[in-house]
Amino acid sequence: MRSKIILIFLNIILATGIVQAQEATEEPAPQARGGEDLRAKVQNPISSLISLPFKFTFDYGAPNGEASFLNIQPVVPVTVGDWNLVNRAIIPLVDSPGEVNTPDNPNPIPGDGATGLGDINYSLFFSPVKYDKAIWGIGPSVTFPSATSDQLGSEKWSTGPTAVVLSQPKWGSIGILGRHLWSFAGESDRADVNQSLIEPFLNYNLPEGWYLITDIIMTANWDADSDQCWTIPLGGGVGKLFKIGTQAMNARTEAYYNVEKPNTAPDWQWGFTIQFLFPK
Repeated sequence: MRSKIILIFLNIILATGIVQAQEATEEPAPQARGGEDLRAKVQNPISSLISLPFKFTFDYGAPNGEASFLNIQPVVPVTVGDWNLVNRAIIPLVDSPGEVNTPDNPNPIPGDGATGLGDINYSLFFSPVKYDKAIWGIGPSVTFPSATSDQLGSEKWSTGPTAVVLSQPKWGSIGILGRHLWSFAGESDRADVNQSLIEPFLNYNLPEGWYLITDIIMTANWDADSDQCWTIPLGGGVGKLFKIGTQAMNARTEAYYNVEKPNTAPDWQWGFTIQFLFPK
């Protein structure tokens, strides 16, 4: 599966290069209607922008071997009166060599490996249309036991609150997203879910649609031993907005090293995201 994912990525890069080579001059970074910077909307996880990201991640250094993930993460906002209702889903496709511990699968069971669908997470953010300097949203989050193999999911229904707050100065964006999930139903012989996710993020804008990014996804499994609770990565990457024909796109690549982790977690990971953008 990993080689197929890399091949898809190379084909996308090749197609992008061909499109850009056919243009006589480089276009400026895509702009949303009304002169708003599309890059600012992309960097805001609860903006009014409809988008379809495909996030590919590759883990290295775990005791059980390498794992690959493709998270399909559609974002569909709906405006109702003075509020934006931002629907966000995470649909994971996983290729695991065996027991794996990820943010969407905190309670795995041993096995020889599996490939398929993991547990789907859905979050709904309520965010005011009008805001001052701080942009914020809050709402419920729920994870469904949708995994096609017991090695790829928790086999538990989980729910809890999620929230995000950010600011967008002229140079970019800075903010933090949080979520906590508790299991409330599911297979009784599987471990309960009691997990936090804390995601600080920072974007620094560069000319011609380029930007630097760090998007640190920290997780804590509170039912684990204290020395096995936290996964804390450090790292970052680079991204760019561009167009393929009339389709606005965003692409970024990142690498992170786990400075704190359970014994079963990987040492580091890298990945890339291809995001289709649909500005109003």
